[in-house]
Amino acid sequence: MMIKGDDLTLVAQAVQDAVRQLLGSGDRSLMVEEVGEEHYGRDGGEPDLTPLVNAAHTPPFLTEKRIVVGRHLGLFTRAEQVVELVRWLEDPLDSTDLVLVWEKGSSSTRLGAVPKSLKEAIAKRGGTEVDASPSGRGRKALLDRQLADAPVRLDSSARSLIANRLGDDVGRLRQILETLVSTFGPGAALGADDVEPFLGQAADVPPWELTDALDSGDIATALDRLHRMMSGGDRHPLQVLATLHGHYQRAMALDGAQVVDERAAADLLGMKGSTFPAKKALTLSRRLGPERVRQSMTLLAQADLALRGASAVEPEVVMEVLVARLARIGR
Repeated sequence: MMIKGDDLTLVAQAVQDAVRQLLGSGDRSLMVEEVGEEHYGRDGGEPDLTPLVNAAHTPPFLTEKRIVVGRHLGLFTRAEQVVELVRWLEDPLDSTDLVLVWEKGSSSTRLGAVPKSLKEAIAKRGGTEVDASPSGRGRKALLDRQLADAPVRLDSSARSLIANRLGDDVGRLRQILETLVSTFGPGAALGADDVEPFLGQAADVPPWELTDALDSGDIATALDRLHRMMSGGDRHPLQVLATLHGHYQRAMALDGAQVVDERAAADLLGMKGSTFPAKKALTLSRRLGPERVRQSMTLLAQADLALRGASAVEPEVVMEVLVARLARIGR
């Protein structure tokens, strides 16, 4: 099994669930060995997977099975770094259940791709791949699934409030549910008023929730998403401004361009992968038209100057005024 993700909380929960399932009623102290970044060091040199492979080769003692958990494998993104592990997967020890965790190490700035040879070796052994940090609709599906399986009975108002308050921070849900169980007991029927005191501050939301609200002209939602990005997400106003600038700059780049569909728009914008962002930019450009696109860019430029000291207005107020005006233009 391979667990992938860059959300530390969700990855930790997925690892905990996988180990619990494999462990059953066994003795964790005898059966589980975890090998991580601190074991891969070689006197400050390149990390080495040998300690994990050695652990996987080790037979069980006083038990029928061993569970070996390999953490921080995102440190090994080159095929030559995983040769020993691939070789073990080609002829594994039957008494070892291996859980591979593709996550960043402390020195990693981003989570790289799994080497093709390792992916193929896992698939050949019938191993499963778990995405512990889905995005967009996948993250919402994960939240909905966990709410449906909650140890308390949540009505629609409670589920809606939790989903709205947590936003992108799905990792908080398990702790909230555990608190609700300890407070009200397993199986308790709860509504929004029951759960609200346990939810804390509204969490961060992904940037597309703000830009979608602007595109639809929904001022109230846009302001709510702005506040959540700056408070719950701890984003600096200039970071939010950069997101908005990119959003409208793409629309401006497509203004007047001879593109007939989203694929042509993606090519013009230099976008790789999914064409959905290009489709949204093309739709926005066509709906706003040249005049309103220029108005939006002017507002962004004025806000940028204000945030950099041209105005004595508080940065939060500058962003609120900007977002309200952009949403009005989007109507």
